[in-house]
Amino acid sequence: MLHLDTNFLILALQHDTPQETLLRGWIEAGETLSVSTVAWAEFLCGPLDANDRALMRALFPMVEPLLPSDAEQAAELFNATGRRSRSLADCLIAAVAMRCGAQLATGNRADFHPFVSHGLNLI
Repeated sequence: MLHLDTNFLILALQHDTPQETLLRGWIEAGETLSVSTVAWAEFLCGPLDANDRALMRALFPMVEPLLPSDAEQAAELFNATGRRSRSLADCLIAAVAMRCGAQLATGNRADFHPFVSHGLNLI
């Protein structure tokens, strides 16, 4: 299972990006793809055109909810990785992926790398 981060989704909508190529390959291979509600909310903040929004809604008709245990895990990640400014959303996205046993695909590995030593599996 693969979870996609917000910036991966944005980059996947752009033509001729590595993320677009990867996403197409995963879809063709029948890979199980998901996105957390946190990443989904960030993504929907746009800017998006109607076609992009419809395409991604079709790809992700259901998104992975944020559970209380995810909030607890995210707080642990936040505190364990230096309480970095503006990293709470990334902590929440990572916590959901970790709970689901999913690999996380992101266009910005540096933001998520601090969570690898705590169990996050980055692609």
